[in-house]
Amino acid sequence: MQPLDRIGARVTGASTHIPVDAAPRAPYLPPMDNPIIDARDLLCPLPVLRLRKALDPLPPGTTVTLLATDPAAEIDVPHFCMEQGHTFLGSAPDANATAYRVQRGP
Repeated sequence: MQPLDRIGARVTGASTHIPVDAAPRAPYLPPMDNPIIDARDLLCPLPVLRLRKALDPLPPGTTVTLLATDPAAEIDVPHFCMEQGHTFLGSAPDANATAYRVQRGP
C-alpha cells in the first residue's frame, strides 16, 4: 500500500499523479434533466414560491415540471414566468393535479 501525500492520493498503476486540488471544481449537482416540483395540496402563493426556489440554482434552458392542485396556479404560474423572464411551456391537467412545464430563462 502506498502512503497518501499531503494533498492527493497515489493510484496504483497510474502513469501520473494528479493532486486532488489541482483544478478548482464546481460543487456537485445531480443531473436535473426534468426536475419535478411537488406542490400538490399547497395553496397560493406556495406553488409559485416552490417553483421560484427550484429554478434559482438551475442553468438557463432547464425545463421543470410543477405539480399543483391549487386552482389559482393556473393564473399564477404563467404570470410568474412572464414577470421573471421564464418560458411557460403549458399545462396538462389530470385527475390528481395539473402539471405546469416551465423553462428557466436567462
